[in-house]
Amino acid sequence: MAKRPTKPPRRDPYQEREQAKYDNPIPSREYLLELLSAHGRPLGRREIAEALELESPEQHEALRRRLRAMERDGQLVRNRRRGYLVVDHRELVRGRVIGRPDGAGFLMPDGAADGTGGRAAAGRGGTSRISLSPRQMRSLLHSDRAVVRVTGCDEQGQPVGELVEILERGNRQITGRFFEEHGVGFLVPENKRLHQDVLLSADGRGGAEDGELAVAEILAQPTARRQPIGRIVRVLGRSIDVGEEDEVAARIHGVPIEWPDGVEAEAARFGAEVGEADHAARTDLRHLPLLTIDGADAKDFDDALYCEPTAKGWRLLVAIADVSHYVRPGSALDAEGRTRGNSVYFPRSVVPMLPETLSNGLCSLNPHVDRLCMVCDVLLQGNGKILRSRFYRGVMRSAARLTYDQAAAAIVDGNERVRGALEAPILKQLESLHRLYQTLRQARERRGAIDFDTTETAMRFDERGRVVAVEPTVRNDFHRTVEECMITANVCAAKFLGKHKVPGLYRVHEHPNEERLEKLRGFLAQVGLTLGGGDAPSGLDYAAVMEAARQRPDRHLIETVLLRSMQAAEYRPDNAGHFGLALEAYAHFTSPIRRYPDLVVHRAIGHILDGQRGASFPMSHHDLVTLGEHCSMTERRADEATRDAAMTLKCEYLADHLGGEFEGVIAAVTSFGLFVQLEGVYVDGLVHITNLESDFFHYDQVGHCLIGERTGKEYRLSDRVRVRVARVDKEERKIDLEMLAHPLARPGSGGKGSASKRRGAKGSSSKGSSSKGGGGKAGASEGGGDQEGGAARKGRNQGGRRKR
Repeated sequence: MAKRPTKPPRRDPYQEREQAKYDNPIPSREYLLELLSAHGRPLGRREIAEALELESPEQHEALRRRLRAMERDGQLVRNRRRGYLVVDHRELVRGRVIGRPDGAGFLMPDGAADGTGGRAAAGRGGTSRISLSPRQMRSLLHSDRAVVRVTGCDEQGQPVGELVEILERGNRQITGRFFEEHGVGFLVPENKRLHQDVLLSADGRGGAEDGELAVAEILAQPTARRQPIGRIVRVLGRSIDVGEEDEVAARIHGVPIEWPDGVEAEAARFGAEVGEADHAARTDLRHLPLLTIDGADAKDFDDALYCEPTAKGWRLLVAIADVSHYVRPGSALDAEGRTRGNSVYFPRSVVPMLPETLSNGLCSLNPHVDRLCMVCDVLLQGNGKILRSRFYRGVMRSAARLTYDQAAAAIVDGNERVRGALEAPILKQLESLHRLYQTLRQARERRGAIDFDTTETAMRFDERGRVVAVEPTVRNDFHRTVEECMITANVCAAKFLGKHKVPGLYRVHEHPNEERLEKLRGFLAQVGLTLGGGDAPSGLDYAAVMEAARQRPDRHLIETVLLRSMQAAEYRPDNAGHFGLALEAYAHFTSPIRRYPDLVVHRAIGHILDGQRGASFPMSHHDLVTLGEHCSMTERRADEATRDAAMTLKCEYLADHLGGEFEGVIAAVTSFGLFVQLEGVYVDGLVHITNLESDFFHYDQVGHCLIGERTGKEYRLSDRVRVRVARVDKEERKIDLEMLAHPLARPGSGGKGSASKRRGAKGSSSKGSSSKGGGGKAGASEGGGDQEGGAARKGRNQGGRRKR
């Protein structure tokens, strides 16, 4: 007789939530995972029902459906004996598939580091991605979700996996070029991470001609024995016309463009003005001179500020558009907002997360009109430390819509013409905000937040829509003022979630992992510097290195390598702090118009404001793990799409300079060549290794350089060079350069040793190697932390405010 399963170790802590959601509730997913983990062996459905003491047929049916749903979501898998096993981050791992052009790939595990199904831990501050061979990738495409079994490690010690189950397909349509060979039509994806061509039936070619760009709907996903099958639903043409760069980049990377049926109509039903009934139970802030400060071409204003001095320091109000009042769970608006994950800011257009009737209208804090808001009301000490904060729903009326340049001209520059155009209460507000910024800036430096001096650019177009210049954007004190106020509100939101034990999404930026720290320390040793902090360096340790390098000629090189040692930030329901900002807890609260995680945080805060308990919040931990992974993916997708669109425009601009000579800086070193950023135009191109001297080059990964074996010639990150534009391919988004002179001026190491003395450094060797790296393509630079500039920031319509 089978041994009777033991009872679960404790009562279901989420019983209240389940009772609110269902008429005949059964134990939660979290409790089922705990039950299975406690038994330590697979259990069949009948054993689980017996352990839970379920009796009625309705409860048994609910259990069957829940187990199937957990299996579908990758929390559980069934073995051959129909027993359920927990996907528990040790052997079975679920996550997102990331493809590579060579046909291999890897699985990026989901964000939770516990038994709810997620991360393959790899030491402090890091998660090992799991390598997938080309054979395992036959059934998969980039952006699919899957469960894999860890089967061992490769030569570098990285885990290797085999496919167990496909959870979700990530590609419904694929954009690529149509070709026909021997009567067989196929589509070659433009996204190089999609490694398989799409086969097209004779009646599925949609009138496309050889070499034309087209969009194919996937009719059958790939299997171990067959490529994906599709049919063309739209032909885009042979070349990308002026003005089409954004749409093409969006389609290549799967950014949703069209609104599904009913979404825009649902948004329009709210009307254009806030009704009196919506004011009920809200704090009236319309008497306060709240200000919005954004870029000159901004259209959606999601935050407004008010500041006043107090006896002990400052009172700061950060009022954020109350999107949650309009976008409710279960609505068509909510479903599409979740799918999109975020707005995407292209060089000349925006793909919004929400329809413009909301994002630029009713939810935008436009001047001199009533708007609903969620308010973070903070009291700060004179040294910038948060004394206490509270959240409440309000109704406000923005007193003025200001730009960063306008505010800086009035307060920092003291421009009398600008000051004279502003009312006294507005000037007083700007002066208070600027004084508060100086306090917050000092507090930021004391805690060790990392602040890299990176160059961000914007494009200038002529009346025909062609790029006439690529220019650096200049951040002034009011960019930083608004940023510090937003960071303060985000910190308060994270603390609120933790205090009330309400589930939500944190913005997590982990410590650099062991592998990255080892490479960083190896590099710093070569230039005579050291990084303190042992296995867990802090932002203060990074800041000490940056300070030591401040007066060195190779400062840019050192800062670049420091930046690339950092990990990317993610959305997770489990708080692990924010390394780059040196904060113990951080959540995104300030942009619900354009980021879905912020909307979730608003709902979590509103849940408590409505008198509910954290345990009854309708989203489970698993829901938030999956949502966090999805939103992290849509953020990466947006970055890749915007980089592609920008690179297309830069290629178009540089095509008029074919054969031109430029000075530039080596921005990245790879085994197949050098990426050079051209001075004055801020465009990256590739000097392929075959265009260097006739020598056998070693790639020193630690030293970030190529070293000639015979000549000892070195090409190092941050070296200044002179190059010629040899080829520009707008369709492939590649720029090839020829080396003319190197180095023009080499930064001194200021320390021990030089690359020529490191001939034996660990690395790869290359001479004329054929690489799929091709020409200078967007995204050449490596690594990255959460200093998210460029395509990852708020974008052209928001004046370059950084996204943390």
